[in-house]
Amino acid sequence: MTRLIQNLSEISTNYDALFVDLWGCVHNGIKAFPEAVKALQDYRKGGGIVILVTNSPRPWRSVAAQMLSFGVPEDAYDAIATSGDSARTAMHMGAVGQKVYHIGTPDEIAVFFAPSDILDNALEIETVPLEEAEGIVCTGPRDSMADVDVNRPEFLYAKQKGLKLLCANPDIVVDRGETREWCAGALAALYTEMGGESLYFGKPHPPIYDLARRHLSKIAQVDDAKIMCIGDGIGTDVMGGIGEGLDVLFITGGLAAHEFGNDPANPDPERLKTWLADQNLSPTAAISFLR
Repeated sequence: MTRLIQNLSEISTNYDALFVDLWGCVHNGIKAFPEAVKALQDYRKGGGIVILVTNSPRPWRSVAAQMLSFGVPEDAYDAIATSGDSARTAMHMGAVGQKVYHIGTPDEIAVFFAPSDILDNALEIETVPLEEAEGIVCTGPRDSMADVDVNRPEFLYAKQKGLKLLCANPDIVVDRGETREWCAGALAALYTEMGGESLYFGKPHPPIYDLARRHLSKIAQVDDAKIMCIGDGIGTDVMGGIGEGLDVLFITGGLAAHEFGNDPANPDPERLKTWLADQNLSPTAAISFLR
């Protein structure tokens, strides 16, 4: 039975560490949520450890810089585990070959394809046209507002060549302020639906949780029973946390806010209960917004 709470402090003393989602929980892609920042700062002041676990395709240093610009200070967390770092490690190990076709925005190339600072003897990756590629790396759509079906022609060609697609961000959609945008996960889902093979490294898949635990182990040894995941994505944060055997705090005021009534700050308990039953998932607790 999922417990509906009003403040993180009601249950946070039961945990030594938090794995916290970013987008929709700590910021909205434009600015920080002050109450969420304060809740994490207070938790850390009480001795708790905060590992930010994000499906951002960026390396952690880039995410840290972005968060500062949004108003999330460095004292709100201890470390950052990104889908980008997990995916980049696999890419530099040759998961989709050495010559890859990139799908994403031009500014992501310099960040994602930079030399690895994690691996020794990392494979040097070359971006090439689709016709020359050994695999595909998708950091996101070229146009986050365009229908993902625009990728069908090149995906059909790639599938026929037997190319694997490395997905740097399994999220399907994200809300930037009031605007909903497509993410790399939507393209990877389409490729899989068409019969291609997609490789995932962010939530809800194990590699990013392994990375988060490695970050945590550098600070303290914490049993899984003392770790709680926090997030607003039912198919990423909640499913991933439960799949890892961890407790989960579901943020109802994020991606699925419309499912629980007209007031995101006060989710209807019965609608929440019914919706979670339909999802066949039962997070430990739920809260409207992180605070």
